[in-house]
Amino acid sequence: MLEASILVIGDEILGGFVQDTNSHWLAERLREQGVPLTRIHTVPDDLAAIDECLQLELGRSRPRLILTTGGIGPTPDDVTFEAIATSLGVPLVEEPWIARRVEMAIGWQGEQGIEVTDDFRTHMMRMARIPEGGELVNREGGWVPGIRYDVDGGIDAADGATIMILPGLPSELRGITKDVIEPLVEDRNPPFAVRELTHGFPESALNLCFASLMDRYPAVKVGSYPGVPMIVRLMGEPEAVDAAMAELRAFVSELEAGGAGRLREAWTARFEQMERRTP
Repeated sequence: MLEASILVIGDEILGGFVQDTNSHWLAERLREQGVPLTRIHTVPDDLAAIDECLQLELGRSRPRLILTTGGIGPTPDDVTFEAIATSLGVPLVEEPWIARRVEMAIGWQGEQGIEVTDDFRTHMMRMARIPEGGELVNREGGWVPGIRYDVDGGIDAADGATIMILPGLPSELRGITKDVIEPLVEDRNPPFAVRELTHGFPESALNLCFASLMDRYPAVKVGSYPGVPMIVRLMGEPEAVDAAMAELRAFVSELEAGGAGRLREAWTARFEQMERRTP
């Protein structure tokens, strides 16, 4: 079973200046491809922090797809390439395609009146220095590429891992995901299903049913989400999910038939009161 992890890299996210939408979007796409996402880390633009999380994910069950987002620009705080190379014990090398694109950008800025010094060029070219052994991945018409790095044979090997170093810019990340990553993981795992049921009772009224389902169907994930209406979500292998959902529907029907309308009405009123008090 191929599993996935995400490393979100950026001080601006931890500082609350930018909202991370990439990991949420990636989680949805991975779910649609049947690839369980088991961890999401958010780390600063710091060599040691990136190394710590990368090594932690490389140590988890394999095959594993590790996606990193952000930190591959030209500014001094963009240290993702350097951090991953250091963590893997490989040098940084210049990638020709990226180098040509960076040279074009340098030339354009020079035409606009920017003084292109050796230091200016050196900092810009940091974007083209990738971990040795990495493979360029790009979307059709894309500007900011990603890098694929296979560890121990990559996800094609039972004990391998593939690191996808992705840009933080959502449009580029999404393009690379659709053009490169989704075809890579398509049909890797058995499909799994997601089923939802809504009801009007407090979730505690269904606790015994939830416990029974988790005991009888250990591979099915059971999630309960408060609200009006309440949502119960089951996820897992289709046949097991359908069987568990049938039992859940029967339990809710029994509540309804047992005259629990008063409980439902009281819960609705209480929840709406709590919502009004929420600042």
